[in-house]
Amino acid sequence: MPSRPQWMAVLDVEGVLTPEVWIAVAERTGIDFLRRTTRDEPDYDVLMKGRIAALDEAGVTMTTIMDVVEGLVPLDGAVGFLRELRSRMPVVLLSDTFEQFGRPLMAQLGWPLLLCHTLVVEGDRLADYRLRLPDQKAKAVEAFRSLNYRVAAVGDSYNDLSMLAAADSGILFRAPDNVRSEHPQYPCCTDYGALLDLLAGKAASSAA
Repeated sequence: MPSRPQWMAVLDVEGVLTPEVWIAVAERTGIDFLRRTTRDEPDYDVLMKGRIAALDEAGVTMTTIMDVVEGLVPLDGAVGFLRELRSRMPVVLLSDTFEQFGRPLMAQLGWPLLLCHTLVVEGDRLADYRLRLPDQKAKAVEAFRSLNYRVAAVGDSYNDLSMLAAADSGILFRAPDNVRSEHPQYPCCTDYGALLDLLAGKAASSAA
């Protein structure tokens, strides 16, 4: 007979645990287009192709981009929140970021498991990107549920919505007004204490 399902948490990264990488690059380079994120543009391919074109036009190198990324730190309170959450339930980070961007930030977060995409770099130029899978966040949640987990998903942007819908419980964290108003079915937290209480309550229910 299958065991009682255990809760696990899957979290988006940028905007939930770390700053938005592309906004940081925009601030360094002055390229306004890079301020657009998945909070603004639901079509990820359109967004990424626009980013690459903007970088090419400005002559921004991968070295410059990585210099920005390596200078970023997790959001205030994120390290302690994630440490405490991982002590209570399994946690996986599901992100539309890239392996190259993730490494410096994962080191600061204590090397949680991150599932994300990868960049294609030619010389010192960002040439393209490769998805791990189309809609990988939702597919990962579906896979975890098939392993007899109950999944609580946390995100803040349009590209997190399919993940939240696929989960047993979806939560928005510091989501912008447009996402919150369009999807009122999801509770929204604005601080790590409230988010931890929501998630820890689910972990306690599976242990009871």
